[in-house]
Amino acid sequence: MRDGTWDYEGYDPAQERLRESLCTLGNGYFATRGAAPECAADAVHYPGTYVAGCYSRLTSQVSGREVENEDMVNLPNWLPLRLRTATGTWLTPDTHRLLDHRLRLDLCAGTLERTARYEDEEGRRIAVRQLRLVHMADPHLALLRTEVTAEGWSGSVEIESALDGTVTNSGVERYRSLASRHLKQVRTGTDAPDTIWLHCRTAGSETGIGLAARTVTDAPAVTTDAHTPGRAAQVLRITLTEGRTVTVDKTVALHTSHDPAIKDPMDAAVDRVGRAADFETLLDTHRTAWQQLWRNTELDVPNSAGPILRLHLFHLLQTLSPHTAELDVGVPARGLHGEAYRGHVFWDELFVLPYLNLHFPEVSRALLTYRHRRLERARRSAQDAGHTGAMYPWQSGSDGREETQQLHLNPRSGRWLPDHSRLQHHVGSAIAYNVWQYCEASGDTEFLHTKGLEMLVQIARFWGEFAEYDGTLGRYRIRGVVGPDEYHDAYPGADRPGLDDNAYTNVAAAWVLARTLDVLHELPELVRRDLVERVGLDSAELDLWDDVSRRLHVPFHSGVISQFEGYGDLAELDWAGYRERYGDIRRLDRILEAEGDSVNGYRASKQADVLMLGYLFSPAELGGLFRRLGYEVDEALWRETVDHYLSRTSHGSTLSSLVHGWVLGRARRVEAWTYIHEALHGDVADLQGGTTGEGVHLGAMAGTLDLVQRGLTGLETRGGALRFDPVPLPELSEYGFAIRYRGHRGVQLRLSAGRLHLSVPASDEDPIDVTLADRTVSVAPGESCTLTLPER
Repeated sequence: MRDGTWDYEGYDPAQERLRESLCTLGNGYFATRGAAPECAADAVHYPGTYVAGCYSRLTSQVSGREVENEDMVNLPNWLPLRLRTATGTWLTPDTHRLLDHRLRLDLCAGTLERTARYEDEEGRRIAVRQLRLVHMADPHLALLRTEVTAEGWSGSVEIESALDGTVTNSGVERYRSLASRHLKQVRTGTDAPDTIWLHCRTAGSETGIGLAARTVTDAPAVTTDAHTPGRAAQVLRITLTEGRTVTVDKTVALHTSHDPAIKDPMDAAVDRVGRAADFETLLDTHRTAWQQLWRNTELDVPNSAGPILRLHLFHLLQTLSPHTAELDVGVPARGLHGEAYRGHVFWDELFVLPYLNLHFPEVSRALLTYRHRRLERARRSAQDAGHTGAMYPWQSGSDGREETQQLHLNPRSGRWLPDHSRLQHHVGSAIAYNVWQYCEASGDTEFLHTKGLEMLVQIARFWGEFAEYDGTLGRYRIRGVVGPDEYHDAYPGADRPGLDDNAYTNVAAAWVLARTLDVLHELPELVRRDLVERVGLDSAELDLWDDVSRRLHVPFHSGVISQFEGYGDLAELDWAGYRERYGDIRRLDRILEAEGDSVNGYRASKQADVLMLGYLFSPAELGGLFRRLGYEVDEALWRETVDHYLSRTSHGSTLSSLVHGWVLGRARRVEAWTYIHEALHGDVADLQGGTTGEGVHLGAMAGTLDLVQRGLTGLETRGGALRFDPVPLPELSEYGFAIRYRGHRGVQLRLSAGRLHLSVPASDEDPIDVTLADRTVSVAPGESCTLTLPER
């Protein structure tokens, strides 16, 4: 990467899926993978297009059972544009001699440039240069410019421009035995001599999809329609003259029936593409929109980390842009970049919103509103399970019901196994945490006192009732859950799934209860009375919450925090032996199951679990939480806990190295960079072995940005102040970035040479209080300050 671009030289079929994911272009409304326009989906290529929040259901037969899954739909492919010479065969990199091939992803401009030189069967050479964009200013538009040059010959070529509605959801190999045809009632037609259209509906959700494509050229062309079932197409016959470049511009409009203020998605797409400006004008407005985004997310990190962080930021902004603030969508764990996890929403917003809060709080608010709109569904789920409050789903999609599959496939053994990950009820605590973090960073008390507090109360209500009092212990216990680790979903030999007293779940639940009580106590009297009456709160329930928040059980063993009750009784794994036998043991659960064993019997974690507490809470806040619970967790005990789990984690999730790098930055700085480096390269180098080609890991990408923003600076937005407790790392000894804090835009922060420099742009806002160690200074708009960092 150089000068804000990401470059790939040559054509490598084995790397094509990875490059397609990393070269995805999007605008927060929809995104398209960086596939070659002349290639359809096959074993090498996968040109997927996804609209945020567009889901559909299909039923499949799995192991003799009917299984229903909701998927983010792969929409009709708008990319197809291919050419052929008089030989009559379409040129593709897999069927013809490819003399040259380059990809350049321009992060600053939000464009993908592709150059290729083909040779046909008779030795004629053609140079092709393409520039692609998904428009950041008009979220319904996309463009593809193709420049064709004949090298050493003259003659006619045919160029086909198409919209393909025959696509399926087949981008993830392990899902391919499941039903995948989400598009039905595909209709095609021609609206004008240069415009074709396609309309269809999704099979399960009946969402209408409309696309229109206008294709124009700067050379004389004979255009004929070439529609086939499910596919709208036009063929342009053009004469090429040696050395003269012919330009073909394809402008596409995309609408769905979910869009506001339209009657019909096809009519809206045809109208929009007909009114769209020429390519140069649209390219200019698109670049301007990206310039504004980069200005609001200024980031200056030196050496090799900087370019990767910028790529991560690019993909975050393509998935969750200011356009997202107008949508009813959550955070898809794999972005809008592929079909892994079926496009579902998990807890990844826990790693995404803290970054967005300080740059695009309106987007954070919209993502939290997605959760609030599904609060009633979460309450019904709790009620159906015999509980009160809100039980949010582990996997969410269109309407907030639990979307976690009942079965999952182990590719190593070929067996379909029960999936108990729906027992990860800690997702509710993640939502509560994000509500609090957003309101602290933005100062949005209106949201906190309405939608935010309604979610906090119902999540707290769930934990208050779900916790059971154990008279023998004199404490409350949370039983039958699965923690963030995910490897452990039951006790060895147990006849039911779930574990008792997962430390992360219990401490996070105690935090939710305590924080909700704090907010209730600080409410204006009238607001508090209205809320209490509306949700039926009484003093007895509030007293219960307070009691549970102080007496939830946290297990310990051998002087460290136990991941769950009974964890210390599990066997130790022969880590060296398994590494020697298998090499990569990130997915240790699959390895053991294929051997007829189970990871449930061992002290082995997929990813950070107990250590997630050090990711969410500063050392001071975490110590306070444990003291409230009646435990003393000092620095020595926490370091022992970190060491214990560090040596027993396989890092089977991209989030694991991120969390470990964050935590080790404070516990064992010498080793921190190893994990931070892995977190940075998780998708770029596809460290999980083929997973990035199915979609990027958005939480890990955003988490690396937040690592620089909050992790290494120790930045907390708490109590109406910016609080800092920096962790100097030799590998990142100097860096800077800008944030948006409450009403202040473009607050500049820079750490270097043992100093923190902060500059507040001029405005009529109040001064910002800045706290470092035992000092607090007030920085007025238009002023700067430099603080000396305490030695660590």
